[in-house]
Amino acid sequence: MKILITGATGLIGKELVTLLLAKNHTVHYLTTSKAKIEDKPNCTGFYWNPQQGKIDESCIYGVDVIIHLAGANIAKRWTNAYKQEIIESRTLSAELLFNLVKKTPNQVKQIISASGTAIYPDSIDLVYNEATKESEDSFLSNVVKKWEASVNVFQVLGIKVCKLRTGIVLANHGGALPEMTKPIKLGFGSVMGSGKQIQSWIHINDLVALYHFAIEKQLEGIYNAVTPNPISNETLTKTIAKSLNKTLWLPNTPEFMMKLILGEMAYLLFSSKHLSAQKVLDLGFQFQFPEIKQAIHHLYP
Repeated sequence: MKILITGATGLIGKELVTLLLAKNHTVHYLTTSKAKIEDKPNCTGFYWNPQQGKIDESCIYGVDVIIHLAGANIAKRWTNAYKQEIIESRTLSAELLFNLVKKTPNQVKQIISASGTAIYPDSIDLVYNEATKESEDSFLSNVVKKWEASVNVFQVLGIKVCKLRTGIVLANHGGALPEMTKPIKLGFGSVMGSGKQIQSWIHINDLVALYHFAIEKQLEGIYNAVTPNPISNETLTKTIAKSLNKTLWLPNTPEFMMKLILGEMAYLLFSSKHLSAQKVLDLGFQFQFPEIKQAIHHLYP
């Protein structure tokens, strides 16, 4: 099968390309950097620039599935200008892909898009599944709504649309985990706020396996890409500290302090999202790392 990937040079994209090639798929990937275009066995790069509406149309030739991972990193200070970049990096890129597929002869059957869990309301007590209609009134929630709407339009072309609402991705070479471990390694780690906020997470290996599962099963609709066993911030912090043989001696960090340091982005540390993974479990997906201790031990043996 031939698969076109956006965001292929990011944390998730790199792991996904490796998995797909190991499964004998052919990969086309789009990059905004001409210097990153390399032709390897079964893996070909193509240039695009969503801001300028430019794309190498030959990227779509023979493609069966599109995987849309492109999007500006949300873990940077949210200035007004950067907020706009966060939105446009997701929506303009999807629109460019849609226009390409609409006007170019192709055999695309499915698009699988990354999405976020911020759309769900903030709650310590409630468990949310994909059928949840309530949504949060926040910047990131609105990002998710616009993001998903930008890929939903592929349905008018008869293409299956699958959206994976992804929790905190745990990997040892990028994403949230290295940032969480830095202060702990230096002896200055602490629990955020009350520590009771629920954090729905997924090991990077399970996430890329879920993308492959979505291709194999030709999934469409919304799926929570999270472990069946979400945990509190306190449990996550203490598990990381124990794996690094470090002691947490500082008091819990108050939210106002992190807002002074990070601005509005501090929301990421204190929001509580308890999400259900039952939908993918019912389809037969098996998590390799369903428990936090197991996942952290694998990443920091």
